[in-house]
Amino acid sequence: MRFLNRLGGPRVAVGVLAAISALQLALITIGNITDYNTNYAFVQHVFAMDTTFKSPNMMWRAITSPGLVTAAYVLIIIWEGLSAIALIAAVVAWIRGSGLAQRLTSLGWLMEAMLFGGGFIAIGGEYFQMWQSSKWNGLTAALQNVIIASVGLILTHLLTSARREHAGDLQVDDSRAA
Repeated sequence: MRFLNRLGGPRVAVGVLAAISALQLALITIGNITDYNTNYAFVQHVFAMDTTFKSPNMMWRAITSPGLVTAAYVLIIIWEGLSAIALIAAVVAWIRGSGLAQRLTSLGWLMEAMLFGGGFIAIGGEYFQMWQSSKWNGLTAALQNVIIASVGLILTHLLTSARREHAGDLQVDDSRAA
C-alpha cells in the first residue's frame, strides 16, 4: 500500500515531469546536432532580422556575421544539452531517493526557463524583434517551454517548502515530548 501511496505522491510527480522535460531537451539537443542546418537557419534569420518590419530604428541590432551566429547557435545547443543533463541527473537522483534530486531538478528547469524565456522570448522576441516575423517566429514554442519549466520549478519549490515545514513540525513535536 505504501508503494501505491508514493506513486501518486508529489515526489513521483515532480520526478516524472523532470523525466519528460529531460527527454524533450535531450531530443532538442540531438535534433540540433543531427539536423544542424535547420535550426541554424532559424537563428541566422532571427539575428539578421531579415523578415521583420525592418524599421530603421531597430535594424542596427541585426547581426549577420556567420561567426557570431554560429557561436550563438553552438552556445544554445550546449545550454540545451547541459539542461538535459541536469534533468537526467535529477531523474536518477529521484529514483535513488537522493537529497540532490530537488536541487538538480530546480537547476535543470531554471536553465530551461533562462534559455527559452531569456534567450528566445526576451532576446530573440524583443531585441531581435522575432515577434514581427511570420516565418521565423519561435515565441509560441519558447513560451511552452517556459511554462513547463516554470510549473516544474513551482512544484519543486512547493515540495521543498512542504518538506521543510513538515520537518519543522516534527522538531516541534519532539521538543514538546522531551
